[in-house]
Amino acid sequence: MASLTSFTDEARIALDTLSGRASGLFAPSLRVGVTGLSRAGKTVFISAFVHNLVHGGRLPLFEVQKSGRIARAFLEEQPDDAVPRFQYEDHIDALVKARVWPESTRAISELRLTIEYESASGWGRMFSRGRLSVDIVDYPGEWLLDLPLLGKSYAEFSREAFELTELPVRAELSEAWRRLSATVDPGADADEMVARNLAEAFAAYLKACKLDERALSTLPPGRFLMPGDLDGSPALTFAPLPGLGDKRARGGSLHAMMERRYEAYKTHVVKPFFREHIARLDRQIVLIDAMQALNAGPGAMADLERALTEILACFRPGRGSLLTDWFSRRIDRILVAATKADHLHHESHDRLQAIVRRIADRAVKRANFSGATVDVLAMAAIRATREGSVKQGRETLPVIIGTPLKGERIGGEIFDGETETAIFPGDLPAKVDTAFEQSEGKAQDEALRIVRFRPPKLEKTAEGVTLSLPHIRLDRALQFLIGDHLA
Repeated sequence: MASLTSFTDEARIALDTLSGRASGLFAPSLRVGVTGLSRAGKTVFISAFVHNLVHGGRLPLFEVQKSGRIARAFLEEQPDDAVPRFQYEDHIDALVKARVWPESTRAISELRLTIEYESASGWGRMFSRGRLSVDIVDYPGEWLLDLPLLGKSYAEFSREAFELTELPVRAELSEAWRRLSATVDPGADADEMVARNLAEAFAAYLKACKLDERALSTLPPGRFLMPGDLDGSPALTFAPLPGLGDKRARGGSLHAMMERRYEAYKTHVVKPFFREHIARLDRQIVLIDAMQALNAGPGAMADLERALTEILACFRPGRGSLLTDWFSRRIDRILVAATKADHLHHESHDRLQAIVRRIADRAVKRANFSGATVDVLAMAAIRATREGSVKQGRETLPVIIGTPLKGERIGGEIFDGETETAIFPGDLPAKVDTAFEQSEGKAQDEALRIVRFRPPKLEKTAEGVTLSLPHIRLDRALQFLIGDHLA
């Protein structure tokens, strides 16, 4: 990624890092990035992360908790005053009291969780305060996928955008935009209404790609999906143009207008995001909804791998030295987590994890990614179901039991949002190769039954104390992301 930044960018990153390291000499901190693709559950993950540590949740594979070395965990003011705070309390109220899933965050937010602990070694107890601040940085995966644009010209961006529309999974969705693009002459005089119409058609195509039934992931520019305060600005009023080749834009032409706005998008949106957030991370978790992609078919699976490849290429991996750490941060651990494992019976969890590992391994190879440890996990940050079994004739079927959201349906049955139901979710293939053969064109015998459930009703102890949010393998995620800093 260094090649995608200027000398000035690198100098500013170095100064920011030096300032942060100096302030952290007596108050150690770790910056953990949390991102996800298309409703993968970032807000839920962060809420569960904090809730289980603050309330002493059941985390048997999180070593510092298991060994009883955490004195307390609590929220503090975040260090970045210009970044919105992650509204943890509101999200927990929604989950615990109303039993509804919180609204997804659509911009960057941050939260500082401080952990006071006892070191596992006598040497550590002698020289360490036993205090670590974890700065959790929440940001949309769509914005991360913008970073490769820094290394692409407008002509390259346009060519790649039209190449993607040739894929069968995108052809129908892009038809209206492609038809409109074919009517314009890039060399004609710039026209604001033509630019606006093209930008709106392009954005509509990207939004259609993101729908659940398509489950596509590679959708830059990300701000077209989440414009925020840039909605309607020239920096978001551009679109790829066909047939540019190596032509230079004539001054005052539509081509020149679109190219200028594309470059403005990179300068005013993408570069600051990289410099102020991505370049400051120490650890990263990438949440993906692999089951939705599996259900959507071969195009969605290939697109998920393409997106993960581009994401890995965006990070600065590696382990620094005592000297270089003062001037640049490197991400040394990345966790790729398939969420919503509670929508499957545990017999399929290992299969889901194996499928995600195959995707991640191929993405690592394609991105030529090295220098950081990459692990994969099938998890549910909040477990909305429990497991059971039902008899069907002579067969006993493994089922999951939960309360489907109001309006969810299976076949002709529509759920009311109040009734607990047992559902046979379907099986993932036992062999990883079989799963990828299916995702390359062979139809699955039966699609997974993906139903959205309400958050669980929290259990209480005999003394009336409400327990922490249940989960599947959240403890393993915590151990990988921060466990070594609490040794």
